[in-house]
Amino acid sequence: MFRLVTLNLNGIRSAANKGLLPFAEGLAADCMGVQEIKAVAADLAGRFEHMAGMKGHFHFADKKGYSGVGLYARKEPTEVVSGIGNPEFDAEGRYVEARFDTKKRKLSIISCYFPSGSSGELRQQAKFRFLALMAPHLVRLRAEREFILVGDVNIAHKEIDLKNWRGNQKNSGFLPEERAWMTHTLDEIGLVDVFRRLNPHPEQYTWWSNRGQAWAKNVGWRLDYHLATPAIAATAKREHIYLDERFSDHAPLVIDYDFTL
Repeated sequence: MFRLVTLNLNGIRSAANKGLLPFAEGLAADCMGVQEIKAVAADLAGRFEHMAGMKGHFHFADKKGYSGVGLYARKEPTEVVSGIGNPEFDAEGRYVEARFDTKKRKLSIISCYFPSGSSGELRQQAKFRFLALMAPHLVRLRAEREFILVGDVNIAHKEIDLKNWRGNQKNSGFLPEERAWMTHTLDEIGLVDVFRRLNPHPEQYTWWSNRGQAWAKNVGWRLDYHLATPAIAATAKREHIYLDERFSDHAPLVIDYDFTL
């Protein structure tokens, strides 16, 4: 069994202060993808290079206190790839890929943080540029290896994936162009939204605004994903959105797969 969790931390130090480390210990994951760590290497030294028996592999943003992703893994990867080869977005620390290749199999586990466009048009255009780069990147990756990409994609794909879909059709995260990108990723590139394959039910959210009573009333969005190649997706057995504690404005998304690294 392979347990994989993804969580946007909204700051690794903040999440640690809210109980992240005991949660990770109890979860006993094989890999954990984290996004928006809001830290650089010096900030992690002596505290966060390892977590719950897993070694961390990171892609930091150039700007302090901004973005950044990590992938904690119990097994040592055969290779680690940081960034997608684009200067604009590699400077923002958005992609780390751990490869676990054997003679019989090429497999990657990826932690990725897609840009948010909610702050305004400049960032929305950056988000569109990132989506335009990621589509062919995923095509190339799928041609050569199995993979699971986990992370905060900052897109609610369908009406079922957010509470107030009617009122958000012109808002970043639920724009027609963003939703079309996700449809293309699933239908044309051929990846699988693993959580939705396992759980077709409404009101399954992973992010809640800090405004108003969003958390209390479960007025949420499903922005966090496991996107996998079909053969790996077919091994998924159980999903769980962890809601018992809050470490950030996102919830951990846990999926158990029937394979080992």
